Amino acid sequence: MILADNTETIRVNRQLFDSDNSTDVISLKYAPAPGSKTGFGEIVVNVDRAIEEGPYRGGMDRELALYIAHGLDHLSGENDDTAAGYARMRRRELRWLKEAEKTGLLRGLIR
Repeated sequence: MILADNTETIRVNRQLFDSDNSTDVISLKYAPAPGSKTGFGEIVVNVDRAIEEGPYRGGMDRELALYIAHGLDHLSGENDDTAAGYARMRRRELRWLKEAEKTGLLRGLIR
């Protein structure tokens, strides 16, 4: 996982997707290396965006956790390019956050 700011997410978005926009999270899934059965991935998380949006959406720690959950959801093969896909992903991500909150995993993150 890469923790990035707005400038870095724009750079990555431009380099990979020819887009000059900042975004909250970028997920990159890679094919397995020769001889391996499993692939791997990276998540670029925009900390600046979490700081900006957090106060309006349940806190910076929760917003950052949502971005991480969203990135992991993409790495697991999910896609949000349709309304149904977006809704399915969001339900799962919010369920993960609810479990993290119940167990106290969100306490102590960025505030």
